[in-house]
Order: sequence, then structure tokens, then C-alpha cells
Amino acid sequence: MYDVLIIGAGIIGSAVARELSRYNLKIGVLEKELDVCVETTGRNTGVLHTGFTYKPGSLKAQCCVEGNAEFDKIAEELKIPFKRLGKVVVGFTDEDKQSLLKYQDIGRRNGVPGLRLIDKKELKDMAPDAGGEFAMYSPTSGILSPFIYNVALAENAKQNGVTFYFDTEVVGQSRNDNYYILKTTKGNFSTRWVVNCAGLHSSKISTMLGIPGYKLGFFKGEYYVLDKNAGRTLNMLIYPAPGPTGGFATHATPTVDGNVLIGPDSVQIDCLDNYENTKSSMDKLFSDGRKMFKNMKREYCIRNFSGIRPKLIDPETKDVLDFVIERRDTVPHVVNLVGIESPGLTCALPIARRVIKCIKEVETLYDRKNFNPCREEIICFANQSREVQQQLIEMNPDYGEIICRCETVTKAEILQAIHNPLGVNTMTAIKNRVRAMMGRCQGGYCQMRIAELMQEELHKKETEIMYGRKKSHMFTGKVR
Repeated sequence: MYDVLIIGAGIIGSAVARELSRYNLKIGVLEKELDVCVETTGRNTGVLHTGFTYKPGSLKAQCCVEGNAEFDKIAEELKIPFKRLGKVVVGFTDEDKQSLLKYQDIGRRNGVPGLRLIDKKELKDMAPDAGGEFAMYSPTSGILSPFIYNVALAENAKQNGVTFYFDTEVVGQSRNDNYYILKTTKGNFSTRWVVNCAGLHSSKISTMLGIPGYKLGFFKGEYYVLDKNAGRTLNMLIYPAPGPTGGFATHATPTVDGNVLIGPDSVQIDCLDNYENTKSSMDKLFSDGRKMFKNMKREYCIRNFSGIRPKLIDPETKDVLDFVIERRDTVPHVVNLVGIESPGLTCALPIARRVIKCIKEVETLYDRKNFNPCREEIICFANQSREVQQQLIEMNPDYGEIICRCETVTKAEILQAIHNPLGVNTMTAIKNRVRAMMGRCQGGYCQMRIAELMQEELHKKETEIMYGRKKSHMFTGKVR
């Protein structure tokens, strides 16, 4: 019997788990995938947004501004790679200038600090790689690692007593007088409260819990990943002026690790497993990217990927609606979250606090006296000075053995990732925690060595090693 069960361990579910672990509650998280950060959270641009494109007074605007303002403290507590680089939203035409003035006004009404228009000279001084005749400058925009943020929230929640159940899909529910029974692929779980953080599947879970009627539209966005040589002079985010609906076309985003992401586009789809990259989308991304970013060159492309956003759609007007964070008296002890998409990464902790507010409307929550908001990181060997690297090797010789050459990831880091606090053991779990297999060769050198270490450390057969999702077997038998 749990006090609270959270459905979903993406960025929102993990944030809710972390914030609820501040209280004396027995909390569990049910996740259908083999790790956190597998679907929407693990397939986005990793931007800390400021809130100048969202309707004043909306939850998106409120939570985005709140989440942006607090993130320096959060990044320090949870040891999340984070840079507040700033953003230029560039324009070419008079229509673009009017668009920028419109969104500058919206940003000011939402409380976004420091927005201003700059001319071409100042734009080139700020961002030499940017195209455009003028721009709106947003100084508080930033970039972060969405992988590490999700992992950090979940690990901190686990550290404070939350239990995570992976490969555990919720398939039904029933309710007795005072509690729910959630039926899953791994058995039944009983709980007083249910929090729906199911992301792409949130409308389905909402209906299952007794709150029907939400219509999600699924929009796929495709990306190019450029290697670090392309990003050496990209010192801030470069976005095009928003279109009439407020959305952005293809943009260039540096990552905290030095790569560049070009994208995304946006195409509505029906299949939630449609993560393929298409030639038509990639060709258009390339041509659009060259207008925005002068180092968009074929030789710099090392990978493609795509993500899917669950937008809440008005069935009549087809407009995209605000986040839903609700508690209904007719469906007791359920907090329902639907349509959480961009800027969900920025909004995660403010959303979590609003979930707690819903629960506090019904019952009193008591603080956990030994709550610890801080998390220990896996030290990134490549980012240390020569002196610190030498000290690490002296303390642990495994720091002296490089497994991933492209990203300079050591055996010591790989072993820490394998023995992570959440207990997950896929190849992408290692990748998301220490960046192995994310470099120029995309695992061509290190992937087999990492698989071998996983076999040895976890006492697994080669046929039990999964790449990322269920049934993603790496091997059918022994290889050289």
C-alpha cells in the first residue's frame, strides 16, 4: 500500500517524485520503459526557456518564468550540466520585426527579464555564426542536459525514499472505498493517491482513471546532431522569428557538451512509436539550418534523431491548449496532468509544486525532517584539470583507462553508470549518464567494450543486454 503512486518517470514524473519526497509519504513510481528519460524527455533540444511565447496568465507562462528563475540553484543542488548562454531570435523582414516586437511585449507581461531588440552589428558581435538583419536578445535563456536532469531528479527522489518500478506498465485500475488498485504488467499496486504523469499516454491514463475527453495531438520533430567542430564558435542559441502561431522554425542550439542540434521541424503523426527520420524532413532541415547557422555542413553531421510532443488540442478550434494540472472531487485522490509538452523541461519543478498544492487541498502533508535536496554526480573526467585527473587516477586506476575515446569517458565512469542508484542496465542508460557512445564515432569503438563490462558486472548473458527499450536485444549469441 502506497500513499502516492506516480505513473510515468519522465522529467515530470521524476520531478513530482522528488518534490513529494520532501514529505512523510510512501511513494512509488510506475514506468513502462526500462529507464527514465526514454520518450519525450530524452528526445528534445535541452533548452531552459524564458517564457516570451506563452499566453500571459497561462500555466505555461507562469511555470516557465518560475522554473527559469530558480534553475541556477537547482543545477547546483542536483549537479546538472547547465549554461545560461542567452538566445538571439533573428529576423530578416519587416514582418519578422513586428513578430519580435509582439513577443517582446508578451515576454515583458510574463515577467521575462532583459528582453531587447538589437541591430545587425550588435547581433554579429554577440553571435558571429548567426544569420539575420536584427534580433531580439533574451539573456536568461540557457541550455542543460535533459538526460542528466531526469536522472538526477529520479536519483534524488530514490535517495529520499521513493521506489521506482521499471518495465511496469499500468493497464487498468479499480477503486475500493479508500484506495486505488493499479493493475500493471508486473502485478497489482495499491495506493491512496494517483498522479498521472504519463506524457504521450496521459490522455489514455486520464480516461482509465475516470477523466475522459482529452484529445492529444502528436507532433514529431526531427534533428541533426553536429559534432563539436561545428560548435566551437556557437556561443548562444540562434532561433528564427516566431511565425503567426508562435512556433519556431528550424533553429541552431548548442548543447552543454559542445555539439550543435539543428531542428526540429514539426509534423503531426498518429503512431507513437514513429521515431524514424525521413529524407524529406532531413533535406529541409539542412537547407533551413544553413540560413540560420553558417557551419551547417554535411561533414559535421554525426547523427539524426526525432522526438514526439503531446499537444493538448481543442477538438473544435484545433488550437493548442494550456497545460492541465487538475484534481476533481468526482474522481477522488487523483491529480491529473495532460498535455505537458514544451516548455515542460523548464517547468518540471513548478509543475510538481502545483501537484503538491492539489494534494494539500485535501489533506495535510508533514515535512520529512531528513530530506536531502542534493545529489552526488558521476565526476566527468574529461572536464577536470590535468592535476585533478592525475589525482583521480592515483585514487582509482580505472580513471586511467579510456573506454570511449571520442568523449574521453573512463572505465571508472562506466562502472559507476552501470551500478547507478536506480538499478537500470541498458546501453542507453550508460549513454545518458556519462556520454559514452555520443561522440563522433557514435559507439563504433566503445560500444562492445561497454557491453562486455555490463555482462561482467551484472552477471548477464550477452542475449540479455538491451540497447534501450524492451526487446532491443544487442546480440543473438556470442560475438568476437
